[in-house]
Amino acid sequence: MIELKSDSLVFSFPKVHKAATLRMDFQRTLRIPDDGDDYPLPPGLGRFPLRHVDDFSDRVPDSWLTRGGVMLPMYQSEALWLNFSPAGDYPFAVKVAAGKINAVTGDVWKNGLMERPQDYLVVPEQPWLDGYCVEKGFIRQFVGMPLGSGYSAEEQVTSEAEHGGIQIIAYPMKREAYERMRARIRDLLPAAPQLESYSLSVDMGLAPGGRMRQEVYDDPYTFKDWDTKHASRCFVHLSNSLVWRAVTDEQPPTVPPTSEEYTRAGLPWFEYYGGDLKALEGSERLGGLKSVTELGEQEGDVPLPENVSVSPENVIALRKGLRKDEVREGVF
Repeated sequence: MIELKSDSLVFSFPKVHKAATLRMDFQRTLRIPDDGDDYPLPPGLGRFPLRHVDDFSDRVPDSWLTRGGVMLPMYQSEALWLNFSPAGDYPFAVKVAAGKINAVTGDVWKNGLMERPQDYLVVPEQPWLDGYCVEKGFIRQFVGMPLGSGYSAEEQVTSEAEHGGIQIIAYPMKREAYERMRARIRDLLPAAPQLESYSLSVDMGLAPGGRMRQEVYDDPYTFKDWDTKHASRCFVHLSNSLVWRAVTDEQPPTVPPTSEEYTRAGLPWFEYYGGDLKALEGSERLGGLKSVTELGEQEGDVPLPENVSVSPENVIALRKGLRKDEVREGVF
């Protein structure tokens, strides 16, 4: 079951386990410079608003109604990251695609889970995803560009501008596997408290932007422990922010500050350390895609405004098991 609550998607699987609940939201953020340098994690600037597509059936494209799901507004060349918040310690395998191109492997969308190469994220071990996994320890930031402009990963991989948006599917861990895991934790830590539970096109796609230091983690569990019989999926449509107003009668969020403005103000960037978790090697296919700036230079275009290099000095280290007051969300 998927519900929309307070601009978050809530995936719940009560038939699997009462604790099997995952909250996911989409964070507004700085667009890091696309200049060939490697940057730390930018902050969260608040959640994008999410709305049901069906609530605006007389104003959105028919293709959106066919796919259903939710929608959010993005300005051209704006960036976002995905924030995963399980209700407690219940594990999930989450597949993420943009324009039906898998953000971990670069492959065209396939149903189900693939063990090798791993085509999914593991939550809560993976608290965030900021972009396409291009190599071990590095991603290229998700940057919104008009579908049909040629910049999106979908168009670079398939030469088509068909889907756009973001596709999400979540699989819970099997109940018995979760109970075994909890039993092992109780045995190891008997005194510890238990955890509880360019035209105004409507469609936008996600293109690979600047390079960021972020690991995508290998699955630390046994592959057969994932409950592939229970899954919830959602299509997240990306609306041009200037069109959003006409569709919803709501003002879109304001334009985020630039990386230069944010850094000059001395505000924090972040590094995250996953402890002993192993990072995936990354996708050669995704690593071979051209970034927005690279493709723009090839086409004689300047698609990213204010693409000024910065040197972040206020970088906060976040570690596995981070406290609530250490998260990236809503720091600005």
